Amino acid sequence: MGLDIESRPSDSPHVERVWRTRSIDVDRMTAIASVHWELVFWWQDGVAGAAVLGPETKAGPAPVPEEAEFFGISFAHGTAMPHLTPDGLVDGSVVLPQATDGSFWLKGSAWRPPGFDDAELFVRRLVREGVLARDPVATAALSEREPAVSERTVQRRVVTTTGLTRGAIRRIERARRAAVLIREGQPAQQVAHSLGYFDQPHLARSLARFVGRTATQLVTRVPAEPLSLLYKT
Repeated sequence: MGLDIESRPSDSPHVERVWRTRSIDVDRMTAIASVHWELVFWWQDGVAGAAVLGPETKAGPAPVPEEAEFFGISFAHGTAMPHLTPDGLVDGSVVLPQATDGSFWLKGSAWRPPGFDDAELFVRRLVREGVLARDPVATAALSEREPAVSERTVQRRVVTTTGLTRGAIRRIERARRAAVLIREGQPAQQVAHSLGYFDQPHLARSLARFVGRTATQLVTRVPAEPLSLLYKT
């Protein structure tokens, strides 16, 4: 019961992760903060839908349609759709209009939804058609490789591509890593030290804001309300 989320990494330079799930007897989840934008597809009662979901800067409750199937492509740092403004997607989404036969409209063309196993093929088509593009400066900066441009240029390109600053991205990613380690059984004090938090209260505030759980709740899995995709990077 709930959300059984299956996910896998990708060998595509444009894709961070591919995931799918089905909702069973659950109407709400906690959506944790995420620095990656996504293309999400769903099917409910024979009706298909598609949307672009922007990065989330804080955790919060999110409704879950009953008896629905979901499939998502989470895009890698530096990858964007140039015709959409990233900062306009932060903490938001854009529902894509439906075309015929379950396809959807994206940048003036009708596209059939891909499947879990052929997501990379679909992404290659998006790149070939100019729907997706990759900023090498933002990609390098967010991979801890300093590009040969000024810091001001780096910051501007990162924000333009992701909608977030490098500092915000690092804080969210650190909180997600902390949540995974705590769920695996590492003591909160050890996690706080290893990830560079000032102390346990600093870690607690970060978890509350970005994950929506305390360290104790992560260990005991209480409340039972499911979390959105949480994985080890």
